[in-house]
Amino acid sequence: MGAFKAYDIRGVYNEDFNKTDVYRIGYFLPKLLKTNKVLVGRDVRISSPEIYEFLCLGITDSGADVYNIGLSTTPMVYWATAKYGFDASVMITASHNPKEYNGLKISRTNALPVGFDSGLGKLKELMETKEIVFSEVEGKVIDMDVKEEYLNFQRQYLTDLSNLNITIDCSNGMASLLIKDILGNHPVYLFDDLDGTFPNHEANPLEPKNVVELQNKVLETKSDIGVIFDGDADRVMFVDENGKFISPDLIIALLAHYFLEEKGLKGKVLQDIRSSKAVGEYIHKFGSEVTTWKVGRAYAALKLREEDGIYGGELAGHYYFKDFYYSDSGIMTCLIVLGIVNKMKKQGKKVSELINNISQYANSGEMNFKIEKKLEAMDAVKDYFMQAEKSTAFYDFDGYRVEFEDWWFNIRPSNTEPYLRFLAEAKNKELLNEKITLVNEILNKFK
Repeated sequence: MGAFKAYDIRGVYNEDFNKTDVYRIGYFLPKLLKTNKVLVGRDVRISSPEIYEFLCLGITDSGADVYNIGLSTTPMVYWATAKYGFDASVMITASHNPKEYNGLKISRTNALPVGFDSGLGKLKELMETKEIVFSEVEGKVIDMDVKEEYLNFQRQYLTDLSNLNITIDCSNGMASLLIKDILGNHPVYLFDDLDGTFPNHEANPLEPKNVVELQNKVLETKSDIGVIFDGDADRVMFVDENGKFISPDLIIALLAHYFLEEKGLKGKVLQDIRSSKAVGEYIHKFGSEVTTWKVGRAYAALKLREEDGIYGGELAGHYYFKDFYYSDSGIMTCLIVLGIVNKMKKQGKKVSELINNISQYANSGEMNFKIEKKLEAMDAVKDYFMQAEKSTAFYDFDGYRVEFEDWWFNIRPSNTEPYLRFLAEAKNKELLNEKITLVNEILNKFK
């Protein structure tokens, strides 16, 4: 079964996994996490009802109870897991992937993520090798309504935004379930019908073509800011008043205005290994330090808790909060960012000015190289530049991040594909292009 990944279980439904696999996952999950009750939520994908049905059959056949919260965002499941003291939960979703995909995001006590190294590997072993033995006592499915209490939690981050012109693209995903209950009809909404076929564009805001409608609508309506959610609303991204996409790592810096400036909190902020150097430089101005760590919720949520950090974020548009059980929430991020932008608008500052004030570095964006011998290629790039120049910082987890006086790069292997992912940043475009040319020359030898 090829659906077990580093952070979750995910793939093309009925190719990478099927209902029999889901049943066995459901059966062995309570044993793995030593619990007799499992919280379950799901997205609106066409295959989600069948996956829900067979997941519940597996859980109840093991003797455990299912607490069903129905259609939900992924962060809503995280919140309910910790809020109501569940030791296991499952969100049925494939997040930003195309409509034929689906998956399972599993959490344990305190909404801590279960990744391959922290339980999914063992779950895979159990479902592939152990026999099903029906429990003498069959579990029950119990419907549980958490929506209104969850909305009230989110509303505490809502300020008066009547001064702000906002356009929001829900991507036909799960943000549509909640966002109007919080923001009402004031914003301009795009693709706000729940539709698991994603008829307008794929629910992946990192793909530039999926942001085009939002960018056009921002310009058309003269919005101050545009917001776009992914399929399960754990990620959110933004465009400025000119329709320019804002690199999600820079939002980590922007959030400092709320947590470090307005709230006056003291503590660490988390970024992933791909984040712009500007993030740490900007946050340092508020008297806080940045911790750099691995990519993915399975690592970030645990690290933020370990560091007792205030908040953190990733280049992929995930933002984690101590006040959200160290988990990520696209809607919570959206409300805080809108509050910051609204406050700055009253001071005469536009979103583009805010972002330009954070960073003026030239950034390559993440580039992919199809290479089988990933480790050898990574080492070749690292060794070349560390021999040619004096590094100022070096990180050797999640690939390599090497920093120099006026530029830096990160090179890391894909967990699931024969790709190397490369990202670089420099003080000017000319220097950046020069380094990218050299990297291409080195990596071409491994293709």
